[in-house]
This record gives sequence, structure tokens and C-alpha cells, in this order.
Amino acid sequence: MKFDKIENKGQARLFENKYLEMLTKGHPAIIWGMYLPVLSYLIYRGHVYEGLTTANIVVIFFGALLFWTLFEYIAHRYIFHLVSDHPKLQRISYIMHGNHHHYPRDRQRLFMPPLPSIILASIIFGIQYLILQEYAYAFFPGFMIGYLLYASMHYLIHSIAPPFKFMKPLWRNHHLHHYKDEEMGFGVSNTFWDRIFGTMFDLSKEKEDKNKVKELMFDKKKK
Repeated sequence: MKFDKIENKGQARLFENKYLEMLTKGHPAIIWGMYLPVLSYLIYRGHVYEGLTTANIVVIFFGALLFWTLFEYIAHRYIFHLVSDHPKLQRISYIMHGNHHHYPRDRQRLFMPPLPSIILASIIFGIQYLILQEYAYAFFPGFMIGYLLYASMHYLIHSIAPPFKFMKPLWRNHHLHHYKDEEMGFGVSNTFWDRIFGTMFDLSKEKEDKNKVKELMFDKKKK
């Protein structure tokens, strides 16, 4: 997913049809507002109608949250950065993630847009329910909160400087993933799995290129 030129203005055109193109964009507030009521209801249903205890819900919810971090790493490394000579697979990879590397300052495509998100989330819930049965009412909310936190962290990394010193490695790991080596630094919400699987940048040896980092940050003039 190498590009001869990284575009710092505008955004990729993913579909010729203007209505399909409109469906490829989303805003963090809309996605959070869309999911929080649904996830809250699922937890309520799991507790009241499916017999899950409070302890069940807490353990499964946070277990799913942790599971998300591994899923995030695997998806980013092997799906979002899929390498293929097949034109259709290349296009799918570009739509899912390549456009972000091509236009890193496009703030409208860091969250999966509402309609595709609902479709994919419904499929994921269905799979989880088949495997976990009633426990999916606690697992799916934890999994999806993991996704929302990941997408929000990704948004922040491209928006602001790290707010706390301990977060600097996370910010730098992702910046280097963009401008240094796309085959390293796959963790966005955390660096744990990068350290486990040996894809963490050696931050003690990598000097930060402030100009390149600046090119990855959203234009504050545009909302």
C-alpha cells in the first residue's frame, strides 16, 4: 500500500455515485450516539431476560474489551494491509484502509460509516451469538466499546499531541507506521501486541520527523 505521493488536502473518491460516496463518511459523535443505546440495551437484556449476573457481565465485558485489542492488531496487520495482485482485492483494501494512508488528514473516514457499520456489527453479533449464546449480550458490547475506543484513539492521534507523557510511545508508534514502515506499528489503541509479535518500532533509535508528523495531523481550520 505504498503511494508515490501522500495527499495532504482533500479526500479520496471511493465511488463515482454521490450517494454511495456519502455513505463512506462518518463522524465520531454519530457513531458513539448510534451504538451506546444499542449496547446498553443488550447488556440490560442479558441481565434481565438472559439470566446473566452482574459478575458475568463485568468479567465477559472486560474480557471482550481485551479480546478486541488482539482483533485490532490482526485486522490491521493482515486485512487492512492485505497485499494482493488481484485488482478487486486491492480496491477492497484501499476502501477499507488504504485511503487513510493516501489521505491521512481525512477526518471523515477514521470511523466506519453508519450504514456499513450497522451491517458488519449485525453480522459480528450473529456470529458471536452462535458461538456464545446468551453470553454474547455481554461480549458484543465489550467488543464494540473496544472498537469505539480504538477509533477514538486513532482520531486523537491524528488530531492532537499526546495529552500525557506515557502516551507518547503510542502516538509515535502510529506516526512511524505512516511515514517510516507500514509493516511495523500495527497497534493503534495500544502497543502491547506490537511488543509481543515484534512489530514495535525501536523508539530509542527512531528520531521523530516533526514535518512528517505535521503532515499526518488534521487541518485545524477544517471541522
